[in-house]
Amino acid sequence: QVHLAEFGGGQVQAGGSLRLSCAASGDTMCISSMAWYRQLPGEERELVAGIIHGSGRTYYGDSVEGRFTISGDEIKNTVYLQMGSLRPEDTATYYCNVRPTDTTHCYVPYDYWGQGTQVTVFP
Repeated sequence: QVHLAEFGGGQVQAGGSLRLSCAASGDTMCISSMAWYRQLPGEERELVAGIIHGSGRTYYGDSVEGRFTISGDEIKNTVYLQMGSLRPEDTATYYCNVRPTDTTHCYVPYDYWGQGTQVTVFP
């Protein structure tokens, strides 16, 4: 099992910045990638950004590319999301995600999710 603890979030005016962090614990050897998703009530979760363990390759959702930066510290098993030029439409609950590896020890038929942290951007 992998456990996720999210930090950061809050309220900010449009144009401002916030930083989220997510620390993984437990079977951290089972982490294939870590990512942030966001969700509004009644809507599907949307990919914000992710980072692949080992290679450090990053990927972003179209709506945030160029404004948000994801980075990771594999020693601390922590991923960071630096959000800049925030817009009211970035308002959502942000969830940390871990996709596990498919090795015999680690395989589970689901991803791991954090409890979510609220980000609110005022016009």
